[in-house]
Amino acid sequence: MAEWLMLCLIFVFLLSLVTIVGYVLYSGLLSEIHIRTGSPPIKNITIAYKFKQGPYKECGQLFTESCSIGRNLSSIGVFYDDPKKVIGEKCRCAVGSVLSEGDTRPSEELQQLYEKFGFRVFSFPEVTHVVSASFPHRTPLSIFFGVQRVYPQLESYIKERKLCAHPCLEIYRDDLIHYMSPLARQGDFYVPEVRQDPDRRLLGDNDSEEDRGTDITGTLQ
Repeated sequence: MAEWLMLCLIFVFLLSLVTIVGYVLYSGLLSEIHIRTGSPPIKNITIAYKFKQGPYKECGQLFTESCSIGRNLSSIGVFYDDPKKVIGEKCRCAVGSVLSEGDTRPSEELQQLYEKFGFRVFSFPEVTHVVSASFPHRTPLSIFFGVQRVYPQLESYIKERKLCAHPCLEIYRDDLIHYMSPLARQGDFYVPEVRQDPDRRLLGDNDSEEDRGTDITGTLQ
């Protein structure tokens, strides 16, 4: 009896271990990441967003709120500050949903619904060149793995090529998370709350000293 019970416990343990490992792998732990410079994964878009200043780990509630309004819409997050350089309380982001893309106009009814819940509407242009990567979005754990694995590679890619790429956008579409940072017209991706910040200069108005003379295509020189 004791041996049978021990075998059952071992079986349950092994089954649980296999399930956990499978879940983690399915979530993207070992997924390949390809950083590239080229066309963006999205065209010009109109978004409904809420602005937040504070630690990025606290913006999950805004994603949940926007998804509850437009369940079939792509989610988007725009992150304006590097949390390695800016304290959490000063980090700024805009989180919401993509109302329309390209030549399609957003639904007035849907737009009014978002505005009813305190969201603002803003548009981003289509740019010719961005630094981008994609990551599988299969489970809630995929978001964590994406942050931990994609951003360090994006940072290294941009630094090695001396590119001026900002801000960082995350677009959640179907079963993928698209990460991108524009290489042109960066100022057009800054929502009014950031533009009106008297204590923080708007990035993108001028090229940095480091970026002048670099190749926008991302080719190492």
